[in-house]
Amino acid sequence: MDNDLMNAMNQNVTVGLTQAEADRRLEQFGPNELREQTTSVLLKLLSYFWGPIPWMIEIAAVLSLAVQHWADFAVISVLLVVNAAVGFWEEFQAGNAIAALKSQLALQARVRRDGGWTTVTARELVPGDWIRLRLGDIVPADADLLGSPSTDVNSTDSDSAEDSSVNVDQSALTGESLPVTRKPGETVYSGSIIKQGEIDAIVTATGAETFFGKTAQLVQSTHTTSHFQKAVLRIGNFLIAVAVVMVAFILMVALFRGDPITETLQFALVLTVAAIPVAMPTVLSVTMAVGAKTLARGQAIVSRLASIEELAGMDVLCSDKTGTLTQNKLTLGEPFLMDGISKDEILLAACLASRAENKDPIDTAVIAGCSDVSTNSYHINHFQPFDPVRKRTEATVQASDGGAFKTSKGAPQVILDLVANVDAIREQVQAEINGFAARGFRALGVAQYDDVNGWRFLGVLPLSDPPREDSKSTIAAARQMGCAVKMVTGDQLAIGREIATQLDMGANLIDAEIFQGTSYSQSAKVDDMIEHADGFAQVFPEHKFHIVDVLQKHGHIVGMTGDGVNDAPALKKADCGIAVSGATDAARAAADIVLMAPGLSVVIDAIEEARKIFQRMNSYAIYRIAETIRVLLFMTLSILVFNFYPVTAVMIVLLALLNDGAILSIAYDRVRCSDQPEHWDMRTVLGVSSALGLAGVAASFGLFYLAERVYQVDRETIQSLIYLKLSIAGHLTVFATRTRGPFWSIRPAKILFIAVVGTQILATVIAVYGILMAPIGWKVAGLIWCYALACFLVNDRIKLFAYRVFDPSPSRANWLAATKTR
Repeated sequence: MDNDLMNAMNQNVTVGLTQAEADRRLEQFGPNELREQTTSVLLKLLSYFWGPIPWMIEIAAVLSLAVQHWADFAVISVLLVVNAAVGFWEEFQAGNAIAALKSQLALQARVRRDGGWTTVTARELVPGDWIRLRLGDIVPADADLLGSPSTDVNSTDSDSAEDSSVNVDQSALTGESLPVTRKPGETVYSGSIIKQGEIDAIVTATGAETFFGKTAQLVQSTHTTSHFQKAVLRIGNFLIAVAVVMVAFILMVALFRGDPITETLQFALVLTVAAIPVAMPTVLSVTMAVGAKTLARGQAIVSRLASIEELAGMDVLCSDKTGTLTQNKLTLGEPFLMDGISKDEILLAACLASRAENKDPIDTAVIAGCSDVSTNSYHINHFQPFDPVRKRTEATVQASDGGAFKTSKGAPQVILDLVANVDAIREQVQAEINGFAARGFRALGVAQYDDVNGWRFLGVLPLSDPPREDSKSTIAAARQMGCAVKMVTGDQLAIGREIATQLDMGANLIDAEIFQGTSYSQSAKVDDMIEHADGFAQVFPEHKFHIVDVLQKHGHIVGMTGDGVNDAPALKKADCGIAVSGATDAARAAADIVLMAPGLSVVIDAIEEARKIFQRMNSYAIYRIAETIRVLLFMTLSILVFNFYPVTAVMIVLLALLNDGAILSIAYDRVRCSDQPEHWDMRTVLGVSSALGLAGVAASFGLFYLAERVYQVDRETIQSLIYLKLSIAGHLTVFATRTRGPFWSIRPAKILFIAVVGTQILATVIAVYGILMAPIGWKVAGLIWCYALACFLVNDRIKLFAYRVFDPSPSRANWLAATKTR
């Protein structure tokens, strides 16, 4: 960095930059972000004309020109353009929706501007900004450390600094497995995580000029595909393979019979395009994006779209207690005092060991409970904030009379270990703690240090945090949905058990101490205890990781909630990591889903929505397989057995065009949430779709028989009849596949109904007036509608029978029972 800028930074280190100066530097250095490699809109649009599927459509169009089939050329060209336009627009909209959701997760930074502290998005930081880094923060830019902030008790900002150090996790940048200590004057890098301590710093580099930014330019991002996407893509690849084999067989037979090569090749290409799932990638992305927007309205921001699948299949949720199951609105109760200690004395010590500006719930409760205690004659020289390892805060205090002392508050066991007479008082203190815990109170130990007496235990402050009003009903709802909720708390066993009892979660809570020093011979027993436990108490962050690991090895899809920096490994390990409202930057970055509102009900709503998304995709998969079987098998048998092309190439193009235009609306369909976790059951998917596909083939041959043998209709008109029947019956199949019960059990979404009916009215008009085919008239078209509707009713009963054969599970029985009662 240049010397002028360094001088400017030094001049502003006491008051921070002015907003005007910050704006000027933002213009000079640019936003604090890495530029993503984006594809221009034009190139993105053109990409839809490049690839195996567009190539086949383009070759078919060229062949139409070669044989001078102008109508075929026009319609095939329209198919190519419409496929590209629809795919581009829907994915463009989906991309905008996801970008808008991710913007809500932008990192925030606490910065000093115009002499006061304010919060801005990290992208607004500029070199020279004075920032504050706290436990759990992701360092927003390269910065030189100044020192740990100090403050008067009642102030909300810091105006002085004392040398201190912080522990920083740089593993994402340097590969170091352990946190490193950084002292004032040293540099911390953008992207690293504050694991312990609190400190102020001056920004030295932003954006691409940071250590992380320069490294990121050398690394290409990786993209993972979820099990959900893999299953859908496997279906697509299977359909493509089947289509290519059957079409190749048709092509060989046609050539053997001496059919014109050019027209036969054109027909084969068009049939391949119609049979394979051209719209599948678009339907997948649109359905996911629409679902993510719905989840966002429910205050759950999806940071990784693929996690929606894991959320739909989640059968165990490990939930934090504080703030998730409880209100996180702590109130101070009547304290337990050691001999010779007054209430004002313990309250003063606790208040001095608290900090208002951190907005920590415990600190806020303590300060509120100490409103009658004056702290004006005391100054905090150094404050050590709470962290999950030390489990206490500590303040170095200077009194107005010149005296100096320290105060500390935190977990009672930790505070007890500070004092010399711990063995003499432990039993008495533990009895009081147990008494508080039995009534649902959290206990906070308080101690004070001076050079004469050393550390003295002053007493215990009880804090009450009652359950949220909706927690009990939410847990019951989760249980009905087949998702067990296990409490995970750092509080004492008695407190956790009391809250669990109030919420009807069960009283089988395990003290996490059993995880310590477990021998190999005992590990199987401990794993079994974890499997059957209702919750866990006195949990450290490393215990959470172990709990998730054990449950996953037992075959569960596990969700884990968390809010702290040390929760990040468990959130990453879980199938679905959920950062609760108010979580640290590190927890939010590690999580798949970030909750913007407190409580567990948001998670349950998200599970329900994820299962609905899964069902929409499952419906689409069954429909797509059934249609491929219906079209390909009917075409193949007609050509091989009867030497008759039942539809023309242009008819196939029209079928594909109208199909793709309507099927996207399935992303908005109305579905009913399953009462059990969802997973891909390929046996059921293939079984039901095959039954519907074969029934469709039989119905098509039935119409062919009636038209040719009974009513002796000419073959050109038969082609028109078959076209209209395939179009109507194919779209009606959507209404059968979208429910596991009778088709009327769930009313379809208005947009799906209008899309299907609208496209079929258009298909009917085309057949009636003979546009690009022989006309059939309204009377015959009405008979085809009646035939297709009759086949649809039969197919719906076939579907129910297929489900009974391929999916005789209790969950389906429960689904049908729920359908009948609504």
